[in-house]
Amino acid sequence: MVSIATWNVNSIKARLPNVIEWLKEFAPDVALLQETKSLEENFPRLEIEALGYHCAVVGQKSYNGVAVLSKAPLSDPLRALPGDADDAQARYLEVTTFGLRVASIYLPNGNPIDGEKYPYKLAWMGRLHDHAQSLLASEQPVVLGGDYNVAPKDDDVFDAERFADDALCQPESRRLFRSILNLGYCEAYRSLHKEAHRYSFWDYQAGAWQKDNGVRIDHLLLSPQAADRLDACDIDRGPRGKAKASDHTPVWCRLDA
Repeated sequence: MVSIATWNVNSIKARLPNVIEWLKEFAPDVALLQETKSLEENFPRLEIEALGYHCAVVGQKSYNGVAVLSKAPLSDPLRALPGDADDAQARYLEVTTFGLRVASIYLPNGNPIDGEKYPYKLAWMGRLHDHAQSLLASEQPVVLGGDYNVAPKDDDVFDAERFADDALCQPESRRLFRSILNLGYCEAYRSLHKEAHRYSFWDYQAGAWQKDNGVRIDHLLLSPQAADRLDACDIDRGPRGKAKASDHTPVWCRLDA
């Protein structure tokens, strides 16, 4: 079995004790981290490597940032999403490990939708669609995990009316997310869990965590070769309840070896 988890940590520096505790307790074989908010030279490699992980990092000061941690060696890194050589935001990292091609993705939020951030989000998703399609041609098992900043359906948010004007729930965002699935990818959590109102993010404001007022925006997308090996997938709510928690919590899947 190979376990793969995705987690938007909302600052690796601020969350390092929680991340170390989770890596020790849950011990995923591969961890895909987003929003590390750290330059590569400031990423806490020593602390994480001491737990037996190899690290690949794409960093950016104070914003964005993605990483892949693996108990197996990492090879053939792709450090940016193809399609726009001028895009300097640290949002994509893809490597090979455990015989899998895995990517850590921090998709743009896109809010407010009446500004320049939303068109950037849609363009980024279009580039992701094209790259995801090219990955399928290799016929290798692929896992595209991360914070997609898309709630696929109304029952993936606690209050659909409240999110009607949010970039997470816009028809164009959802259509582009579905277009990736329609290439042949499987959304791991939803393929095994049909119940509504299960979340991976809870805002810090207005007691959202205590009220379970969340959204499900963190996803693991599997190519057919990976989906055929899917054994389990779930949301690990434990880290969200810790002191000084990230506003996201890990989502994990387990694949047959």
